Amino acid sequence: MPKQCSPLGPTVADDLDAHLVEFLMTLARTRYAGKTQHDKDRLIAPFIRWVRESGIAVADVNESKVEAFLACPMRRRYGQRSALRQFVEHLRHAGAVPPPASEPSPAELLVSSYVEHLRDRQGLSPYSIAVYAPFARAFVAAQGLPQKAAALGAEAVSRHQLDHSRNRSSSFVRLLAATLRSFLRFCFLNGTTAADLSTAVQPVRRWQLAAIPRFLTGEEVEQVVAAASTDRCTACGVRDFAILLLLARLGLRASEILTLEFDDIRWEVGEIVVRSKGGLRDHLPLPHDVGRAIAVYLRTARGSSRSRRLFLRHIAPHVGLSQPSMVSKVAREALHRAGLLPAGRVGGHIFRHSLATRMLQRGASLPEISQVLRHRSTTTTQLYAKVQFEALRAVALPWPTVEVLR
Repeated sequence: MPKQCSPLGPTVADDLDAHLVEFLMTLARTRYAGKTQHDKDRLIAPFIRWVRESGIAVADVNESKVEAFLACPMRRRYGQRSALRQFVEHLRHAGAVPPPASEPSPAELLVSSYVEHLRDRQGLSPYSIAVYAPFARAFVAAQGLPQKAAALGAEAVSRHQLDHSRNRSSSFVRLLAATLRSFLRFCFLNGTTAADLSTAVQPVRRWQLAAIPRFLTGEEVEQVVAAASTDRCTACGVRDFAILLLLARLGLRASEILTLEFDDIRWEVGEIVVRSKGGLRDHLPLPHDVGRAIAVYLRTARGSSRSRRLFLRHIAPHVGLSQPSMVSKVAREALHRAGLLPAGRVGGHIFRHSLATRMLQRGASLPEISQVLRHRSTTTTQLYAKVQFEALRAVALPWPTVEVLR
């Protein structure tokens, strides 16, 4: 492995050809295809020759040098900019290239401080922070914060909320209002604004427990599992089948599946450790079919990786799954394969709802369901009482007839 450069400047060992070899080895370790490795080698080699011929020191290689190289149309090839930027990141990670010298802007510092506040003080998960941060970043850019914080008032807050709520779904509007309220409260606490402008955010009405959760019957869940079990001829199919069983049998959230690691599967005692909301860890029994599906995935389809995450991407780089949408995609594809995909937005939560509904129909109490689903409040579990249609008919009052009205 090439030595890292000295902070004082490049050394003899700082040879870009050696770094390219290490870069290609890194691609191989993360299971990039051989053709992809060859293509990146072919795209990076001309840049290395140009750097050497131009007398550019290794420590001076950065994105601006990449753009200077690509300024000549004769040098451009499809995918070359992406490959070169990836190579520069490798050089930076290896210590051969210093980090970017540009200081973060005041706006970037404000958003970073807000993200740290959500993580360290509020205890939000990385996935929740990934939802809040773009809303806060857009508000900071639109209002010119923190430089124009003194001019920020309730009218500007309401105007921003209204402008960004047009032609948006109710879920988007609620998230926007929640983020603005949280961010403006943070700005007041850290002194960015002199007044607490969170009260200027207009509330978005949402009737509690108004919706009826979508769910599948027990027979439909088994139909989805059976259809998915026939599509295990590829590594991706084996992985997705194990994920589907975790959804169907244990009702795990997408974020809980993403954060599973090797040590969370306790084979000797037949249990699985789940990282739940709020940093809690819950121990659940590991059903036999779920454990078997995970074992088959580990033996035949996962492959080698430095990541401790249980489930990996099936395309390079082979790192842990990072977005809950990946689990939702697995659920939608399984439902579509079984011919049971409902209209509208559907994700992995439909199996969580289905598990709760089946437990309720089999006589489980709401506190018992709350414990299995790891709800922090039984109020959340009350939603499932609405799916007991036959029981609700028994307590419903008859509709008044004309004779009764007279």
